[in-house]
Amino acid sequence: MKVWFSDFSISTRNRFELVDITRRVEEAVSASKIRDGLCLVYAPHATAAIIANEHEAGLLNDILAKLRGLFPEGAGYLHDRIDDNAHAHLASAFLASSRTFSVSWGRLVRGTWQNIMLVEADGPRTRRIVVEVLGE
Repeated sequence: MKVWFSDFSISTRNRFELVDITRRVEEAVSASKIRDGLCLVYAPHATAAIIANEHEAGLLNDILAKLRGLFPEGAGYLHDRIDDNAHAHLASAFLASSRTFSVSWGRLVRGTWQNIMLVEADGPRTRRIVVEVLGE
């Protein structure tokens, strides 16, 4: 089995934001030269997450609105006594900081409407995205 590792940075502009990273992940899978296997997409941050969903403006706004509703800023979280970003830690914990995708015939396997997105919950920041491809 081969293992191939890559990473890249994304700069976010807003406190809450969704950034489509599909193209960058697909480029990494292609560069790996791995034909069949798995691709891990990981945001090594405690206040960001990775999701797979449709990249449609209305839906992106709906997702952000739901996150703000589920994890509102300044809601009296104990962690806010240390750092004013407990909402972002909660969002990341519930969404997850990684996703795994199949690789088949050298291409990322995803649904017709599935794009890979970074969920920024504590921006603006520069985030590192790790892509690890394992297989043959």
